[in-house]
Amino acid sequence: MNPYQILLFYKYIPIADPEAFAAEHLQYTKELGVKGRILIASEGINGTLSGTIEQTERYMAHMRANPLFADMVFKIDPSEGHAFKKLFVRHRQELVTLRYTRKLDPGTDGGGRLSPKMFYETMQQEDVVVLDGRSGYEYDLGHFRNAIRPDVDSFREFPEWIRSNMADLKDKKILTYCTGGIRCEMLTAVLKEEGFPDVHQLDGGIVTYGHDPEVQGRGFDGNCYVFDERISVRINQTDEHVLIGECHHCGAKTDRYINCADDSCHHQHLVCDDCLTSKHGYCSEACEAHDTAMASSN
Repeated sequence: MNPYQILLFYKYIPIADPEAFAAEHLQYTKELGVKGRILIASEGINGTLSGTIEQTERYMAHMRANPLFADMVFKIDPSEGHAFKKLFVRHRQELVTLRYTRKLDPGTDGGGRLSPKMFYETMQQEDVVVLDGRSGYEYDLGHFRNAIRPDVDSFREFPEWIRSNMADLKDKKILTYCTGGIRCEMLTAVLKEEGFPDVHQLDGGIVTYGHDPEVQGRGFDGNCYVFDERISVRINQTDEHVLIGECHHCGAKTDRYINCADDSCHHQHLVCDDCLTSKHGYCSEACEAHDTAMASSN
């Protein structure tokens, strides 16, 4: 048994004094000894953290003892150690930065929820549009087969991208998905506000889809990008699993994401095993030359 666990969780729920709650939550999690990133806003909480099994179980029990989070769903992955180097608990204006023209409430403004089985079955229907609710670089590592790749680098770009690229799809059934569910929950609200009446999301996101014993991640190609030290995780547990990520240098298929070894760059890029060795972890010759020059000057 792995001695650690990674938790992924969120809930849209009004929090009366989010700044005070964030301060109290930071103190609690520091004393508990977990690591990770937790965002708290007036609209709820969004977090991912790692710790020993005892620590994470205590955290979940602590949260469920609070009436606000008694029914919050935790996605749990085993781990051999911490998946984070530090702990951040911060107050934010929005759980997912959108800066939309009006305040949206996913609970009332969002679309329908589909279980992994229903999502898989609906994807097989004709005339269904599947929209990835993540950034383009996440899509490039792995995505549902035939899903639309959004040309966005941040979530706040989605409204304008939708207006420019999906205006002729308003009569279609739209399915959305993201890593854990929080982004596509808000994205369905955006789509409905933009005039798409038939919108649904994958309940629990890609992570839940990969854990589901019925679908076993079927239909998801490549790996899923995650925001911790693992960087990517396998979703498709069937014999259909394929790699679709392409090495930044040579184009070979790979699921390895790394940060450029040049501290002034840190560009995250896909790299195959061969190029990881031959390129020494740099994303370009310029970065390697810069690092070499800096080392010489010191």
